[in-house]
Amino acid sequence: MTKIAVVTGAGSGLGAGATRAFLDAGYGVALLGRRRGALEEVADGHKAALAVPTDVTDAEAVDAAFASTVDHFGRVDVVFNNAGGNVAARTIDEIPLEDWFQVLNVNLTGAFLVARAAFRQMRAQAPQGGRIINNGSISAYAPRPKSVPYTTTKHAITGLTRTLSLDGRPFNIACGQIDIGNALTDMAQAMTKGVPQADGEIRIEPTMAPAQVAASVLHMAELPLGANVQFLTVMASAMPFVGRG
Repeated sequence: MTKIAVVTGAGSGLGAGATRAFLDAGYGVALLGRRRGALEEVADGHKAALAVPTDVTDAEAVDAAFASTVDHFGRVDVVFNNAGGNVAARTIDEIPLEDWFQVLNVNLTGAFLVARAAFRQMRAQAPQGGRIINNGSISAYAPRPKSVPYTTTKHAITGLTRTLSLDGRPFNIACGQIDIGNALTDMAQAMTKGVPQADGEIRIEPTMAPAQVAASVLHMAELPLGANVQFLTVMASAMPFVGRG
């Protein structure tokens, strides 16, 4: 039976890479993101791809996206809960409230809404169950300077992951978290030019190919539901994480 995956933030970056990896592995994939054109470009006419323009901060839109996915494919086996964003680096006293809510709404509320819709569907379908993979971050463990909104939401994703993993047990729903460091997407181009370090210096940081992230997500997804990667860290080997600060 063909497995069905839902990927949020599928129109670019790591979401696009994971989508292509799922399609190459024979999955049917629902691509969720704000821009239809970007989703369709990633889908590239693939018969097993369904573009579903969705704002993950809108509860009704998220529920409708899952309804469309189930109507088209029949079920949901895997969700890569990936959509996220960030704002300019500032210390907390310089952060506008609208920046705080922007990051909170996408990174945390959006992840909650997607996980809620996924859990509801996985609990109700037959056969019951599925897997939710949350995109955490190295920042779920160690912050970068001037990153209060982003780091706070990524620490919260860890709480979401652990609770879903616990609450999903009676329904054969597994939940794990992938924590990614310095994958060279468009958002990470600054790493190649120099970014602030904990000691105040600006340094270029090592990066890795986004394809390594997609392979890691696929590995987590391919496990039988009786096994789970609870937390997986995949990062550029020499990036400043161990020993950061």
